[in-house]
Amino acid sequence: HVQLVESGGGSVQAGGSLRLSCAASAHSIITYCTGWFRQAPGKEREGVASIDRNTGGTAYVDSVKGRFTISQDKAKNMLYLQMNSLEPEDTAVYYCAADQFAFGLSPQYNYWGQGTQVTVS
Repeated sequence: HVQLVESGGGSVQAGGSLRLSCAASAHSIITYCTGWFRQAPGKEREGVASIDRNTGGTAYVDSVKGRFTISQDKAKNMLYLQMNSLEPEDTAVYYCAADQFAFGLSPQYNYWGQGTQVTVS
């Protein structure tokens, strides 16, 4: 079992940047497949980025490719999402997720954080 806590959300103008952080308790974050998801009001939860612990491969939803970067810091047991060139359409609550299995951008992960709000105006 792993607990996840996100931070780093906030309000930013279009074109700006934010870095979201996800702190993992217990086991090392790199022993899990991890992902970032977002949910805007009235919309379904959407996979944004993921890392496969087995291959190290990353995946991104088309709308954020070239703007967002997912990464892990083994020493700090952290997961990050660097978000650049933010657009109003990126406004949502962002969640980090983890699981032993590689679900990629599908929201089937067992472990979820509480979410952090990102607002782009």
